[in-house]
Amino acid sequence: MKKIYFSQIVTTLVIFLTFSSCSDDYLDQTNPNNISTDIFWETLDDVDLGLTALYKHWSSANNIILVDELLRSDLAWGSGYQRPTNSNVYYQQTFNNAAPELNNKWAQNYKTIFAANQVINATQKLLGTFDKEEDEEAAKLILAQARLLRGHNYFILYHSFNEGNIPIFSEVPEDEADFYQPIQDAASVRAFYMEDLKFAAENLPVKWEGKDLGRVTAGAAVALMGQTHLYNGEFDEAATYFKSVINDFGYSLTPNIGSNFTTLDEFNSESILEVSYSMDYKNELGPWDSRDVANTGSYNKKFTGVQGWRNAVAANWLILEYRNEKLDYSDNRNKVIDEEGNEKFRKFSLRTSWSIALVDDPDLGYYGFDTPGQATNFNVKMTGYWRKHTNWDLGEKNEDLISPGKVRSAINERLIRLAEVYLQYAECMIELGDVEEALLYINKVRHRSAVQLLGANGTGEYPSSDHDNISYTAETLMHHLRFKEYPLELSAEGDGNRNIDLNRWGIKKSRFQELAQRRYTADNYEVIMPDGTKITRWGTILKELPTDDPLVDPNWNEFQEASQNYIESEHAYWPLPNSELITNPELYK
Repeated sequence: MKKIYFSQIVTTLVIFLTFSSCSDDYLDQTNPNNISTDIFWETLDDVDLGLTALYKHWSSANNIILVDELLRSDLAWGSGYQRPTNSNVYYQQTFNNAAPELNNKWAQNYKTIFAANQVINATQKLLGTFDKEEDEEAAKLILAQARLLRGHNYFILYHSFNEGNIPIFSEVPEDEADFYQPIQDAASVRAFYMEDLKFAAENLPVKWEGKDLGRVTAGAAVALMGQTHLYNGEFDEAATYFKSVINDFGYSLTPNIGSNFTTLDEFNSESILEVSYSMDYKNELGPWDSRDVANTGSYNKKFTGVQGWRNAVAANWLILEYRNEKLDYSDNRNKVIDEEGNEKFRKFSLRTSWSIALVDDPDLGYYGFDTPGQATNFNVKMTGYWRKHTNWDLGEKNEDLISPGKVRSAINERLIRLAEVYLQYAECMIELGDVEEALLYINKVRHRSAVQLLGANGTGEYPSSDHDNISYTAETLMHHLRFKEYPLELSAEGDGNRNIDLNRWGIKKSRFQELAQRRYTADNYEVIMPDGTKITRWGTILKELPTDDPLVDPNWNEFQEASQNYIESEHAYWPLPNSELITNPELYK
């Protein structure tokens, strides 16, 4: 199932080596029992071992902190309590530089960069010293992988912290002073990591095979360069990179959108950048041990609706968008057979059913039950759970049975996939005035999930499919892309994309204010259990109401605090963490 495996020793090897050599004269003799930088990094096997350790650092969920990024955006609500009680500082937009998650994110990204620099510097010294050309090529591949991984972590830091103004580490620290680097301006940071990505794009393969499946590729480097241009409003340049990803690397949309969310079909044709996890071994490790090859970020427990922690559930507006997504009734994939053998149409779109669990979804099971409503009671005003990142499809009754005594997951994290590139290319086309080209790529994504296509009837790549028969302008299509297509296709994925999007569009404050004005209630739903008994799931069918409707339940209000507390200068980016401010005397020099 997984193709990259990690040694327990390797996990700590990279950091250990930096501190194990001594310069005092009386210690000049090498201890043969001690691995040090004087005797390590001398062979191709050494740098390959270091690369394995680097991949392990890169796989840490703390590089992304996905749940906390979700709660900073307009996509999620979550605290573990019943509505309206909420004390989460990210959802409320009251976090500061002492918040533990942002400090963990900063630290982990620089740990990964530190590991990358060791591999990069050692490999650069070895290049040109090998007797065999195949060893030279193997070393260059190691270097290209390490530079992409370093480039990706700087990509994350650049788009996450302090408007991109952060320290740059390009070398391995040799003494204490080297660990303290000053802030570099955002333009220098971007130029630095773009050079890494350019090198990777020119030297990595299009695809790996066999046991190497899962290593980073040239397509990932090109996609990250395209996203960098997009996020900086450079739409011509971004479109060029995205079109290269689309045309030059052999990617294709998976027939089933669900292939991108669970252990099903990992490293598939749509995957561009993917973090590998496994639960094949290491049962001897504790549940939070960073050496484990499973995802100890525990996304499964944070997202699941069955004995989960309710750290993040889809926001009300997003649940309603999923509920209301219109089917393409001409597409046979929307036809199902009911219990009586009668043909009928699906209640919800394929994209909806594979993305979130709704209490009244009759067409896709949940943790071994026929319907989500049988599997969990949707209590404390939770009317929809993300299926993404959870093991609902494996037939077990809950996550605890997947990994007894542990809080782990083997689901790979798909950080970039082709559908995202299609939509980002479409955004570039809208900005450049080509609405028809944008519609073409948005409809490719929509057609994959058999939902109603955009535009005039009988037009486009799929003229026989149902269309909404709307004539889109650049403005109306951009509104659709921002508030329907991006969130419906990509919610709870990636590396913090939604916050980047809301920031670059300049709408985060107004978005919170608009959502804070919406009012809701929820109807009860009767579920027939497998034994034939009937159970009422209270307040599980969400509805939006006019603000003056007497049935409005204020306990369903969302983003009230965010609409008041959000300050762009303080909350658009993560601030420099207090751990860095306290320990780095060179930060502002």
